[in-house]
Amino acid sequence: MKYIHLSDLHIGKRVNEYSMLEDQEYILTKIINIIDEAKPDGIFIAGDVYDKSVPSAEAVQLFDSFLTRLSKRNLAVFVISGNHDSPERIAFGGQLMNKSGIYMSPVYDGKVAPVIMEDEFGKVNVYMLPFIKPAHVRAVFGDGTEINSYTDAIRKAIDELHVNTSERNIMITHQFVTGADKAGSEELSVGGTDNVDVSVFDCFDYTALGHIHRPQNCKSEKVRYCGTPLKYSFSEVKDEKSVTIVELTDTLTVRTIPLVPLRDMKEIKGTYNEVMTRSFYENTTYEDDYMHIILTDEDDVPDAIGRLRTVYHNLMHIDYDNKRTRANTVIGAAEIVKDKLPNEYFAEFYEKRNGQLMSEIQRKFIDELIEQIQEENR
Repeated sequence: MKYIHLSDLHIGKRVNEYSMLEDQEYILTKIINIIDEAKPDGIFIAGDVYDKSVPSAEAVQLFDSFLTRLSKRNLAVFVISGNHDSPERIAFGGQLMNKSGIYMSPVYDGKVAPVIMEDEFGKVNVYMLPFIKPAHVRAVFGDGTEINSYTDAIRKAIDELHVNTSERNIMITHQFVTGADKAGSEELSVGGTDNVDVSVFDCFDYTALGHIHRPQNCKSEKVRYCGTPLKYSFSEVKDEKSVTIVELTDTLTVRTIPLVPLRDMKEIKGTYNEVMTRSFYENTTYEDDYMHIILTDEDDVPDAIGRLRTVYHNLMHIDYDNKRTRANTVIGAAEIVKDKLPNEYFAEFYEKRNGQLMSEIQRKFIDELIEQIQEENR
């Protein structure tokens, strides 16, 4: 059996107020192209189909189009809800779609029946466990059940499946497995309380995980996050997005195929004059990419974003890296010194806040401002 493992499409997502719908439509078409070439038996979509529990009409239309295209390719499609999804909305129409080979995870009720597939090596049991919390499992099995953590909850949910380990078994789920390297665009619980120990998945030949945006194995290639098909945070700038292809015969083989986006996310650093020099950005894709620019100018550049966007059309964010931003000085209470003048207090504050002395022009401006205020208060 050959499967393509996807997750965290986050259809409808906005990044720094930029809609990603066009980029998502583009990358879903690229995924369709990979599917046509790889010819898998099934597709896993391991949660976070949408970015919001109540997605926009445009997001729903895009996912509907993607599912329709998949349904025409004579393969099984498995979709579970993630923490961003509404389980009820993902489950809607599931019983009807089963007849088309589209399997949507139902709202968790403690019963997770596998979808059974077969090849020359025998059965493959595909289990679909949507994102659940300890409260969901306690609600099904009673508050008396010893479920104090996410690991307890997932272990209990899996124990109730009564998995036949003499056959091949696949789990599709959406949780944070302990030790996974997260990016900056995931929503995790404070203190890591949502961690699930990887050992709970030991009875499966492959666990297709969603939730973490960076592609990676957990302990072994048997438990894997495929990552997002697109970058959704500048913490993911150096990540290489891909499609995970899983082949399960009498052994397991996992490989990836790179995904090239319509627009990449890039970070650059330099002074305003440097990054606006033609030789800096020509022969690059910076003009169209989603950009994070770090300016090293000591003084703020007036209307920096507006001026930079004349070249970097999809500039999302700017930061400064200079003496002021690198200063770690904690500004405490002022000393009680009666013989200091107001402009001296201000100069001292400026130095602590910005990590440098005031210029003569700045000092002159403050002197004149203080003199004007004193004159008005006389």
